[in-house]
Amino acid sequence: MTQVTERPGPALKRALIGRPRASDELHETLVSKRIALPIFASDPLSSVAYATEAALVVLVGVSLAALDLVLPIAIAIAALLAIVVLSYRQTVRAYETSGGAYVVARDNLGTTPSLVAAAALLVDYVLTVAVSVTAGVVALTSAAPELEAHKVKLSLAFVVLLTLVNLRGVRESGILFAVPTYAFVAVMYLLVATGVGRCAVGGCPQVDVPDAIPAGAGAVGILVLLRAFASGAAALTGVEAISNGVGAFKPPRGQNAARTLTVMGAIAISLFVGVSYLAVEMNARPSESVSVLSEIARATFPASSASGVLYYLVQALTFGILVLAANTSYQGFPRLAAVLASDGYFPRQFVNLGDRLVYSNGIIVLAGVAALLIWAFDADVISLIHLYVIGVFTAFTLSQTGMVRHWRRERNPGWRRRALINGTGAAATGLVTLLVIQTKFLDGAWMVTIAIPVLVMLFVVIRRHYRIVGRRLGAGTAAVRAEPPPENTSVLYAEASDAATELALAYGSRIAGRDLRAIHVADPERKAPDVLPWIDGGVPVETVAAQESRTEAVLDYLWSLPHGESRFVTLIVPETFQRRSLLRAITRRTTFALKLRLRTEPGIVVTDVPVVVDDVSPAPVERIVGRVLVSGVQAASLRAIRYAESLGLDDTRALFFAFDAEEEARIREAWRREEVAMPLEVVPARYRDLGAPLLDYLRGLTEDPGTVVSVVMPELVFSGWRALLHNQRALYLKRLLIFEPRVILSSVPYHLP
Repeated sequence: MTQVTERPGPALKRALIGRPRASDELHETLVSKRIALPIFASDPLSSVAYATEAALVVLVGVSLAALDLVLPIAIAIAALLAIVVLSYRQTVRAYETSGGAYVVARDNLGTTPSLVAAAALLVDYVLTVAVSVTAGVVALTSAAPELEAHKVKLSLAFVVLLTLVNLRGVRESGILFAVPTYAFVAVMYLLVATGVGRCAVGGCPQVDVPDAIPAGAGAVGILVLLRAFASGAAALTGVEAISNGVGAFKPPRGQNAARTLTVMGAIAISLFVGVSYLAVEMNARPSESVSVLSEIARATFPASSASGVLYYLVQALTFGILVLAANTSYQGFPRLAAVLASDGYFPRQFVNLGDRLVYSNGIIVLAGVAALLIWAFDADVISLIHLYVIGVFTAFTLSQTGMVRHWRRERNPGWRRRALINGTGAAATGLVTLLVIQTKFLDGAWMVTIAIPVLVMLFVVIRRHYRIVGRRLGAGTAAVRAEPPPENTSVLYAEASDAATELALAYGSRIAGRDLRAIHVADPERKAPDVLPWIDGGVPVETVAAQESRTEAVLDYLWSLPHGESRFVTLIVPETFQRRSLLRAITRRTTFALKLRLRTEPGIVVTDVPVVVDDVSPAPVERIVGRVLVSGVQAASLRAIRYAESLGLDDTRALFFAFDAEEEARIREAWRREEVAMPLEVVPARYRDLGAPLLDYLRGLTEDPGTVVSVVMPELVFSGWRALLHNQRALYLKRLLIFEPRVILSSVPYHLP
């Protein structure tokens, strides 16, 4: 394996997210139970701040007398939470990989239920970020009303902050968020203990309720109780995050995840029931200006006492935990998206690990969609919260139903008890799912019930596309092997006599000899250029009239030449730049439009010969070596190899960039199995980016001033939106190499539907 150095990357990027991590450092990113709790449990822990109030809002709308019922409702919700925690303890022990409900449903219920679970979770993760951040900002603006006009900007700023922290890595986000999360838990236990103690010793203090929500005068029926239960069930959101992130735990993963679930469940249940008890005993009521938790904290820590400062501590930490609750989604969404992508149901880009060994594409997309929701709903928590909860309870139900099927199939000792636990969880969460849909449908939940099947259909379309591409590449491999020996006709496109044209002439003469053709497009609106000095070298220049456009004139000429699957036509395009400007490269009307148009023409290879004036070297071209960039042994790579063979260069090799040792072993085995004749060279890319190792490798060759490197790159060409499902590697490499001295890039298109 060739050894290359890797540069640290842009200074601003390094300052924001830290130095890159190598692939073999993955074990260093795994987290312990203490760090995992604030990472994965901030969402269910934060629900203590609003779940009781959510149930009270429903009850007070019917009657003040109904408020006392919030405690039995809270106990019922706590029992449901305990069942779900017990169920997921079994799930994380049985499935020690990321994916949670999707993986369980996929293995036990089939494709459609698993995709429904995945869609439900993805929607819920996006909504968790939007709701949590906006709720935190509301807590902030309640204490500082002058910030009310800036709530959208503040919400978006916190989304950006959470995104940057999570891009730095799982452990880094956990360490940063551990202090406020544990501090919130501690101050909440202090609040509950103090409040219960005061109730036991001298009678419960009574809260002051400013701007109380008007109470109804109706009767309390079973439907009201069910609606209150469904609203308070927001306390269960985020419980599934640990099962989706088991892969982030240190070994033994399942055991550590199960213990973290237990601790999280115990904290959430005790605090939720404690707050609900104090709400009843202190006669707390929902208010239009302050939260129920704020009322309880003010009564427990009155301003006139020495403990009054604790009230502000409760408010500050509540704000912090509400914002940090979004971090649960930053861990769950990218991992679930990566599992879906590896199964072919999501764009393949989501399986890529970023610089810090996190699924950065998933993190960025999650932040973008959540920010769009915050902007669209004007950071209104009430509007957003109606979309909430449906997704997570749908996933709960499918996951636990799948686990029942799992235990019945495995039939290990104790399987009946385990199946009973998961079955009870499935029944309970299934009932809550129906209740939430029924009670919140007209308030906006209909959007979620539509979004989930739409996402499922999108998954199916994406999967079908990848299956078709896989089949075509496999079938095309045999077709490429069966083709006759390749032929190549080389055409030099000349606009002027300059350094780029001289280099292009040297390259064209090397690969085509006396058969090199040269064309010049005569523009009737421009004066014809002087006779080019290299015409006397034996290469005749054909003048082509531009009847419609210069691009169409070149295309008409190339169409007159035989070309097809094994008969290539190479158009050599010299370009001279005064400076390294990507904008200038794009706005060169003739050459950019020409290269873009020819990308869709089968059998036509565009060879770009760029020269920056400041980089011009007086050394003549003495040696041209060929390197074919390959990503595997499939039709597109094999066609690029055959094209490179037609150039007749003395030193031509295939070049593969391996992210780790396993990937190197796979490509070498595939090369041997498929009996590819061209020598293979493997270059390490420990940081999963081709840029630095590719440039280092090429510059190692061009250190010799007489050497020019011909880089041949296969390029998959898709029509329409399908191009978005692929990683745009070709575009990235074109941008990377466009100004690289003495490097010539040839793009060999392979067209797919």
